Amino acid sequence: MVSGLHTNQGKIGVAIVGTGFGQKVHLPAFQAHHRTEIAAIYHRDIHKAQAIAEANNIPHACDSITAIVNLPQVQAVSIATPPFLHYEMAKAVLQAGKHLLLEKPVTLNVAQAQELDELAQKQDVIATVDFEFRFVPAWQLLAELLSSGYVGTPRLIRIDWLGSSRADTSRPWNWYSSVEKGGGALGSLGSHAFDYIHWLFGPVRRLNAHLSTAIPQRVDSASGELKPVETDDTCMLSLELANGTPCQVTISAVVHANRTHWVEVYGDRATLVLGSENQKDYIHGFRLWGSQPGQPLTEIEIPQRLLFPQHYPDGRICAFLRVVDQWVQGIDQHKQIVPSLKEGIYSQLLMDLSHQSHTTGSWVDVPS
Repeated sequence: MVSGLHTNQGKIGVAIVGTGFGQKVHLPAFQAHHRTEIAAIYHRDIHKAQAIAEANNIPHACDSITAIVNLPQVQAVSIATPPFLHYEMAKAVLQAGKHLLLEKPVTLNVAQAQELDELAQKQDVIATVDFEFRFVPAWQLLAELLSSGYVGTPRLIRIDWLGSSRADTSRPWNWYSSVEKGGGALGSLGSHAFDYIHWLFGPVRRLNAHLSTAIPQRVDSASGELKPVETDDTCMLSLELANGTPCQVTISAVVHANRTHWVEVYGDRATLVLGSENQKDYIHGFRLWGSQPGQPLTEIEIPQRLLFPQHYPDGRICAFLRVVDQWVQGIDQHKQIVPSLKEGIYSQLLMDLSHQSHTTGSWVDVPS
């Protein structure tokens, strides 16, 4: 992380759009970053927007995207609304010539994502996506060891991402249960997994996906009646990487597992295992182990230079702050950064193809 580059410049006025994850993670991170100040907050209910603005000393509260992008104090907009709102909102932000930070999954399909990327380039603004695993210390060390050839030639990659966020059958029906609103475990977790697989191991040649739903109905809070759940809560993915390596991915949001997020890389020279048992905080708690053939797994210490400089009770703030830092550097230096919308497009493409594979029950080739 280069931090000294942008200490003398003025603050960047940011608007936060979306007040779930936006309020829990985006808001404290933008308050903490030395180069950003929150100029405005959006909620579709103006009274809620005003209450949040008042509680956090934010000058402007808005209930329309047009109002947000028309504020001269806003140079950049961070969008943390449910996926079905991303495309129209991001388009309005980019058309207004404002820098964009977008939550994943970036859109509902790859065509929308490509359109946003073309618009960002045309408008010459810096757009990034919150793929925060790229900024977690143990993951960064894993990336360094992989690129230094630690495992040799990879022979098998296994990824398990198992959680219980949707395990409670009494949890009410919401946008997560709706296909047209971009819900489901593949969108919420698979979007991250597809990005970090590309980052750590390279592109995918072909894939096979099976999506299932363990809890087929949930109560609609408005009517009190059971509504069908249209989206997946468990995903089984088989990938063949461009270099031929097989990669098996299991994702579930409805299981009570101790091994919450585990990445195993088996090579001809060594094995690397990254994992976390932290149920409460999906950023903190990652450790890394390595072993040579026939030797026991031994924990590898994460060097000080990669550790988060400051601890927040909600680990997502730590990782998101690094995403913000990357974005700010891009804005300052007027240079496209990674992750950009291009990474968002790739993740979205693999999600679209996973749905296609599940529907057809067959392997699908990934266009290069």
